[in-house]
Amino acid sequence: MSLIAPALNRISPSPTLAMTSRVLDLKAQGVDVIGLSAGEPDFDTPDFVKEAAIEAIRAGKTKYTNVDGTAELKAAIIAKFKRDNGLSYEPGQISVNVGGKHTLFNALVATVSAGDEVIIPAPYWVSYPDIVQFAGGTPVFIKAGAEQNYKITAGQVEAAITPQTKWLLLNSPSNPSGAAYSADEIMAIAEVLRRHPHVWIMSDDMYEHILYDDFRFATIAQVAPDLYERTLTINGCSKAYAMTGWRIGYAGGPLPLIKAMAKLQSQSTSNPCSIAQAAATAALNGDQSFLKQRNDAFQKRRDLVVSMLNQARGIHCPRPEGAFYVYPDVSGLIGLKTAKGKTIANDADLIDYFLDDYRVAAVHGAAFGVEPAFRVSYATSEAILTEACQRIQEAAAALR
Repeated sequence: MSLIAPALNRISPSPTLAMTSRVLDLKAQGVDVIGLSAGEPDFDTPDFVKEAAIEAIRAGKTKYTNVDGTAELKAAIIAKFKRDNGLSYEPGQISVNVGGKHTLFNALVATVSAGDEVIIPAPYWVSYPDIVQFAGGTPVFIKAGAEQNYKITAGQVEAAITPQTKWLLLNSPSNPSGAAYSADEIMAIAEVLRRHPHVWIMSDDMYEHILYDDFRFATIAQVAPDLYERTLTINGCSKAYAMTGWRIGYAGGPLPLIKAMAKLQSQSTSNPCSIAQAAATAALNGDQSFLKQRNDAFQKRRDLVVSMLNQARGIHCPRPEGAFYVYPDVSGLIGLKTAKGKTIANDADLIDYFLDDYRVAAVHGAAFGVEPAFRVSYATSEAILTEACQRIQEAAAALR
């Protein structure tokens, strides 16, 4: 009898975290390696958020809280949804979790059964299909390549829906591509969903506040209010507020779904960290003006990386609307040989070549469902990005 449960054999370790671990190991050995694989801002958590956490500790807010969030944090989330998205929720419709990944995990495990299908646009965040498979469901992928700016169409959604479809998962701006859907593009998808009332919608809005070129964010429950009752709108503090380690994600949705997620959480993690919840409350309620300053910095980095990668041989890098990733197509490099005579058969080979020969780390496109490509996180300094892109240019030019 095997010790390991079959459900665990349906998932794989996160390839993004695996690459980050490789980079950390090389740095510990003193290797001059540039890591572009980690999906977290290099900015620090704002001081007013830190101070709120310190005050919470001093005030003794170190005990258990309600399973799915304090009343104060739920109130701050309700105010955020109203202020930013025009969405109205009651406290019972809010779930607070140990990061956005936990929110997704709770929602999918609480609702997906064997035979259920979950539609996932590709390229996708690496954890989506694994969580679906862990829950016993079947991921159904809709691929959108660089020629579509990595965005699926309403027609593709229509073609993918079957009687077994339980969820459609939308992520805008996207990890890994940075592509963002306009209100009109979301409305076109909503028109399809109106014809299929058995399909629920999961809107992962984690990168909502990281947008460029005056792009206006929209989320489906806001654009199509008639779909509100079957939409789970997910967000968190990790990206916009540089709070990845604090582990606070949250969602607003229909009461029966939120109750089911709380039931699952009560027998797994119980409440998120009380101190982190106090910090998240301050983040959501506090002065938001710093977001623009950080976005301005991210936009400069995006422009730098897109420009330099598009100057590299065999690389085509679309210009994303948000997040802090680019997802360049590398079709022009597949089949070429390195100076050592190794053939670049796929994007995994290319990423190994970049790391082994030029000491720059990214994540290969196969991990995100659209290849040949790779993901670059530009959440680091312009100086480091310039050096990394120069190394990539040199690596591409050296192939034959």
